[in-house]
Amino acid sequence: MKKIQNGFTLIELMIVVAIVGILAAVALPAYQNYTAKAKFSEVIVAVSPVKTAIEICYTEAGGSDLAACDTEAEVGAVLLASEIGAYVSDVAITGTSGIITATSTGIDAGSTYILTPTVNDTYNTITWAQGGTCVANGVC
Repeated sequence: MKKIQNGFTLIELMIVVAIVGILAAVALPAYQNYTAKAKFSEVIVAVSPVKTAIEICYTEAGGSDLAACDTEAEVGAVLLASEIGAYVSDVAITGTSGIITATSTGIDAGSTYILTPTVNDTYNTITWAQGGTCVANGVC
């Protein structure tokens, strides 16, 4: 009589464990990077109302001087304190040309997100250049 096999052999189980281990080693860093980017999106969203307020201020000023819209008072609203969230520690208008700086908290040692405005004289509009330590950290 032949004996029927009732389970998996040790080598088959070891192969499955090895495959699961390899997949976990690849997936875990990708997942951690994905969650950091998802958390940092809150910082990017927190900057949007400030950016819009500067653009409106610039347009209402006749598109003549970006320096007229470089403080919270000139922008015309109390925006910065309301933008603080779970992953946002600070949003500020810095410099004399409306540069917006946001600092994260709880995400890879406090990355900064900086938006620098540039006036397009042809169309009297503002374009924004993204920068800060978040670019080097790969979260924005």
